[in-house]
Formats: sequence, C-alpha cells, structure tokens
Amino acid sequence: MLRKNKLVALVVLLGLAPAVFADQIVLKNGDHLSGTIVKSDGKTLVLHTTFAGDVTLDLKAITQISSEKVLRVSTADKKTLVGPVTTSDGKIEVATKTEGTVEVPLGSIATIEDQTDYEKSVHPGLLRGWNGGANVGFSLARGNSETSNLALAINAVHPTLNDKTTIYLSSIDTKNDLATPSTVASLITAGARYDHNVNPRLFGYVGADFMSNALQELDLRGVYGGGLGFHAIKSDSTIMDFLAGLNYTHETYSNGPQVTPVTVPPTFASYGVTHRFIALTLGEELMHKAGKTTVITEKLYFYPDLSNTGEYRGAFDLGTVTKISKWLGWQNQFTDIYVSNPPTGTKKNDLILTTGLNLSFTH
Repeated sequence: MLRKNKLVALVVLLGLAPAVFADQIVLKNGDHLSGTIVKSDGKTLVLHTTFAGDVTLDLKAITQISSEKVLRVSTADKKTLVGPVTTSDGKIEVATKTEGTVEVPLGSIATIEDQTDYEKSVHPGLLRGWNGGANVGFSLARGNSETSNLALAINAVHPTLNDKTTIYLSSIDTKNDLATPSTVASLITAGARYDHNVNPRLFGYVGADFMSNALQELDLRGVYGGGLGFHAIKSDSTIMDFLAGLNYTHETYSNGPQVTPVTVPPTFASYGVTHRFIALTLGEELMHKAGKTTVITEKLYFYPDLSNTGEYRGAFDLGTVTKISKWLGWQNQFTDIYVSNPPTGTKKNDLILTTGLNLSFTH
C-alpha cells in the first residue's frame, strides 16, 4: 500500500512539474494562468499556453506576473532590463545581474520579450532564421498541340534585428514542339541583396542581379550595385521602401552572325553585342498583409543609363500569396520587364503572368 501511495505521489508531482516551472499570471478577477510569456507591447501580453495556444491579455488586467526565465524588459524612457520578473504593488521587479532588483511601473513598460529569442533575432546564425517559399506552375498539352510550360520561383529571406539578406531565383520555360524554333519563352532571373539598418528608418544595401532572356537574345545581364533605402512605412501589416543608388551593368546579347576570321588554324571570334555602363538605381517596394491569409507585394524599378542619355531599363512586379494551410498557398504574379534599346527584331517589353502553388518554409 505504501509503495502504491508513493507511485501516485510521483505521478501527481510529474503532472504538476510543467505548471511549477511555467510562467504564472494572475488576473484582477482571480484567474490564474500558466504558460510561457511570448511578448508584450506595453498594452497587451501574449502568453503561450499548452491547451489554448497563444492568449492575449490586457496588461492592465494583470495583477501578478512571475517568471523564472530571463526576460528582456524595455521601458518608455528607453531603458533595458534583463532578468527574471515578478510583480509587487502594481510594479514589475526585474532581478538584473548588474543593478540588482529594479522596479518598473506597469504603465512604463514598452516591451517584454524572451532574452533568448532576442539574442537569436540579433545573431540567428547563417543557417537559421530563414523564411520564404517556392512557387511552382506547370502545364502540358499533347495532340493537336505539343506544348509544355514550367514556371518556378524561389525566394528566401534571412532577417535579423539590424539587417536582412534576400536571395531569389525564378525561371520560365515554354516550348512548342510543332514550331520552329521550339522555344516560346525562356527567362531566368536570380539575385541577392544585403540590407543593413543605419537607424530605424534608413538602411544601406548592396546587391547583384542576373538575367537571361533567350527570345530577346540576352545571354546574360549582371547588375552590381548599392545605395540607400528609406522605410516610408514600417508597421506589422505594411512596409513601403524607397531606394536609390548606383549600379554597374554588364550585358551580352548574342544577336548577329558568327564571324570566322581568316587565320591558320581557324578560330572563332566572339559575336553579338556587349554593353558595359554605369546606371542609376531608383526603386520602390511594397509589402501589405491584406487580412489574415493574403500578402500583396509590389516592386517598381527604374535604371537610367548614365553613359547613354535616353537609354534605360524598367521592371514592375505585382504579386499575391493566399495561404491555404500553414505551408501551402496560392500565388499569382504579374511582371513587366522593359528595355529601351533591345536588339533589332526583338520587342522592348516582356509581360509575364504566372499562377500556381506556393510552398512556404521557415528554418
């Protein structure tokens, strides 16, 4: 019997262990909540609970907070305190290592967050903190038509507290086996950009972009540049940036016949046209969360050639991604690429509309 009682006591103790070590919240109405403090914006506090998920509480409705883990508390006067937290007489007590226990009135709190999460956001490591998605669209026709179309796009973003790294790759390949030439469209774009915040509104950036367009006879265009950006709008639902800078462009078109010079032994000279020039980069980017499931993105860039006045390139992108589940969504993308001086016989505009599935990922 004694052995059975010991077993029951052990089971009860193990069942209570998560509650003992969890953060404790007491409300003015007497309710007690246990969980993990996620964050606070000075007005509300988010508590992650085992059975109810994330619960948002009015900070004014809380009478007691107790957390043994290290939290990062920022005050309205820009002071930062780090340590375990308790409450007493309407004040939060932070047990810091350097200043001892410091009291902060609840009304003076600007933010509360987990110190470990904060450190990961500042220094997440190169292989952690990535998020993004892959867009895939495919069509195939056989019989009276012999066509195939594949659209693929991959976007990955690595944000930290003070900087952001972005990598992208997109490809469109369309063929018609009953036509000559069989390639109807073949466009590949890729690039990477690094942003670093100078202050909450201003940031600097460097980046490189690459493009290949078979039907415009563009073998490869490389654009290398940098400059400054400004966060005109920066909120949880909307981000609008304006960018300006300089870039060096190196592009090669394979238009024109191949020339074989009279030499012994014969060699083949390069053919086509190569351009090298300095240009301005003027851009605008927008990201807006429309409701809980849809994200709208828009980009407009203008690249005037500083070497040849009147020559320029432009690019416009408009897209939406609507979540179907946590990792699956539906995407639509419209792109307009303009070149003022394309090779003879090719058009200045390339208009592209794609739609398909979006597979999101977070690491």
